[in-house]
Amino acid sequence: MIIDYAKIHIKAGDGGDGSMSFRRELYVANGGPDGGDGGKGASIYLKVDANLNTLLDFKYKRNFIGENGKMGDGARRSGKSAKDLYIPVPLGTIVKDIGVDKIIADMSEDGQELLLVKGGRGGRGNQHFATSTRQVPMFAETGEKGKDKNIELELKMLADVGLIGFPNVGKSTIISTVSSAKPKIANYPFTTLEPALGVVKTKSNETFVMADIPGIIEGASEGVGLGLKFLKHIERTRLLLHVIDISGSEDRIPLEDYILINKELVKYSEKLSKKTRIIVANKMDSLSDETYLKDLEKQCKKDKVKLLKISAVTGQGLDELLEYVAAQLKEIPKEDVVLVDEDYGLDEKVDQVWRVEVIEGGFKVTGAPIERLMTKVNIYDVESRQYMQRILTKLGVMAKLKKMGLKNDDVIEVIDFQMTYYN
Repeated sequence: MIIDYAKIHIKAGDGGDGSMSFRRELYVANGGPDGGDGGKGASIYLKVDANLNTLLDFKYKRNFIGENGKMGDGARRSGKSAKDLYIPVPLGTIVKDIGVDKIIADMSEDGQELLLVKGGRGGRGNQHFATSTRQVPMFAETGEKGKDKNIELELKMLADVGLIGFPNVGKSTIISTVSSAKPKIANYPFTTLEPALGVVKTKSNETFVMADIPGIIEGASEGVGLGLKFLKHIERTRLLLHVIDISGSEDRIPLEDYILINKELVKYSEKLSKKTRIIVANKMDSLSDETYLKDLEKQCKKDKVKLLKISAVTGQGLDELLEYVAAQLKEIPKEDVVLVDEDYGLDEKVDQVWRVEVIEGGFKVTGAPIERLMTKVNIYDVESRQYMQRILTKLGVMAKLKKMGLKNDDVIEVIDFQMTYYN
């Protein structure tokens, strides 16, 4: 069974709390504040590992939680930051943020890294809040909470050439003959349950990557059989080899197979149907009815597609096929068929957005910077609340509230905390 799709939940580690501590020193109020900062929580990354071929591991582990940073200590000692978490994925993994429904990355290079969520920042210790008028700060910041996301992973193969066609037409035999790939070969439907990749080298020393795409059947574009899953794998190929059993074994008509596969490609994706295609008439050594070949040749000429005749078993025509494919690939540029959202990741801008809305009896303030602020405030401490009000003023929230008609006795709701305004 191939695992080429997975959903995972990730959560970055929380930052450690800052410390509220005082050193012992003569003539210094309370010994002087010396609370250290909390450590940073673990960030979570994806990292490409070329040794992986499937997303199978995510079937058994779907939740990834980063470690929390350690709390600060006295004597200005900072808490230890947590080690970042790296999640290995195979080449060709497409990453989507389910929460915003956006494709955020195409993991197509070995060693490529992608930051998914940042670890929470550590809270500052009370040493940072001492001023000439507040020499004994009785509060420290709590650590910032690590963000969490739901991520969708989908594996798409990286191959130059895709072998397509009905089951048992000889695709597995072709790729096992021209490359080092060793797919299972037997005479039953859906022999190949996962795409096989092989590096092909021609006699003229040209190389390219070929993929044996599992059997596409009628109705594949609607999800019949295994087809819908594997139609996705050929989106990245630059050229398609449509293999047809020209011998007509298993009571199949070669021309009908040709037409049916073409229909499935059009139904699934118009772009896919327009890819460069070469029709490969396989099993020429077993051809018993010349009508099959003549009908297919006539249709290919009408559709202006190249038809090459081979026998994967005897090797007939294979060298000519590979040389022709290599020559065609030189004319077909590589392209990125995965459209990554270019605006995704501008978190710094998004994180500065806050909103004020009118509620019964007052106003409600929301937004990412407000949420971060409240994770650092001890609402039971007067000085900490004063610090919160200063930050709200600095952000421009208080000016906005006054512009919207803030007056004495109005309630200001900040996340889950309510306070009454007095000028």
